[in-house]
Amino acid sequence: MLEKTLVILKPCTIQRSLIGEVITRFERKGLRLCGMKMTQLTDDVLSEHYSHLSSKPFFQRVKDSMMACPVIVCCFEGVDAIEAVRTITGPTTGRKAPAGTIRGDFSMSFQENIVHASDSPETAEAELKRFFKPEEIFDYKLSTFDYLYANDEF
Repeated sequence: MLEKTLVILKPCTIQRSLIGEVITRFERKGLRLCGMKMTQLTDDVLSEHYSHLSSKPFFQRVKDSMMACPVIVCCFEGVDAIEAVRTITGPTTGRKAPAGTIRGDFSMSFQENIVHASDSPETAEAELKRFFKPEEIFDYKLSTFDYLYANDEF
């Protein structure tokens, strides 16, 4: 089944000029980029986005980090896209992530770990609504789709 998922390229990615490298990983896997924009996150949006961390001592530090400069929010689509993105991304702590994953190749940190990726279909749906208007997510035929999947996979 085709799924859409959210990926946020964090300020550390922007500051380290890794935007193209990171997006390329998802595109080379065969995920379709359906939406992308640069935005400056606010404390209110981040308080909602990271509400599950609100009781943690590092909550404010995470929000401050995410407001250090603009981020790039992306919507990717593919068969089992959420799982595929999280596999490409690797575990949260970069220094523990395997080589070949985005975090394993570009991060040593728990916090400055290059990307945020939705962790479930429910989360992806809520996060995409938080960061994109419906008209900012596009549905178009990617000519390579016929060569990425068997005709009965989606």
